[in-house]
Amino acid sequence: MTISLKSFAAAAVLTAFSLPALAETWDMSLPWPDGNFHTKNARTFVDAVSEATEGRVTINVHPGGSLGFSGPEMLGAVRDGLVPIGDVYLSQQVGEAPLLGIESIPFLVNSYEELKELHKYFRPVVEEIAAANNQKVLYMVPWPAPGIFTSVDAKSLDDLAGIKIRTYNATTTELFNAIGMTAVQLPWGEVVPSLAAGTIDGVTTSASSGVDGAFWEFLDFFYPTGHVWSSDAITVNLDSWAALSEADQDAILKVAAELEPTFWQVSADEDAAKMATLAENGLATAEVSEDMINAMRAATANMIEEFLAETPEAKPVLDEFFTASGRN
Repeated sequence: MTISLKSFAAAAVLTAFSLPALAETWDMSLPWPDGNFHTKNARTFVDAVSEATEGRVTINVHPGGSLGFSGPEMLGAVRDGLVPIGDVYLSQQVGEAPLLGIESIPFLVNSYEELKELHKYFRPVVEEIAAANNQKVLYMVPWPAPGIFTSVDAKSLDDLAGIKIRTYNATTTELFNAIGMTAVQLPWGEVVPSLAAGTIDGVTTSASSGVDGAFWEFLDFFYPTGHVWSSDAITVNLDSWAALSEADQDAILKVAAELEPTFWQVSADEDAAKMATLAENGLATAEVSEDMINAMRAATANMIEEFLAETPEAKPVLDEFFTASGRN
């Protein structure tokens, strides 16, 4: 039987439309350990993505920097396609994008509600920076506000003078040097080995990370000073994103938008739960005296002006935030 070219072409088109979309498998890099709430959120997200795309998009979660990328490297790693999707700790990327340090201005934000207000104006900036670095923001989640872990029973800043404290970005390094401590900037993977070796005597981070690192094995007190905030963004390389069908892209964005508020609540709940875990293991939550917090505020009051002088493009974001929060 002879088949005409026209019939053959028509059959080929019908066959193409009947084929299922090609499956995509992505490896997601996170610097945080498996039990960290950001990693748990990521697992919830990838399960929802698999379901929403009917298995066409599979994301394998690799926690603990197991793919070889530390937190400060993630913006570049996703940009260059070394990983298709990853957890970008925003304040650690200020060397490449200074605007991402806005959340880390000392005492700019004092609660999750204020942080949500800031994100109304900060989120578009993050998305623009991500796009300029060949990636797309899927969702953003903050860390609980950090404090100071140390073995010193401190009643004032004078009691903390000279103590070597781990910091995690340029702003916290400047902050702790300003209040008289000795800042040592380290990525997360080097913190516990440095505590064990005695090369640092304190750490600034959240209660969540204090539990991740079992800090009660090395330190005695946690001072919840809440001096800065910071968020992580899950971003995807734009070339990997473009390989998806529009339907799968829409499904993933819908999942991200629906889960993000839940992930913020996970962060808030995490703080209280991990404070309790620290106490259960003998690490005391110490009272932050009014004198200590006022001294910290005074020592760092000029940092917002310094930030704006170095990053003037941040002014519209801060002006909108101050106006909305009644601080103008």
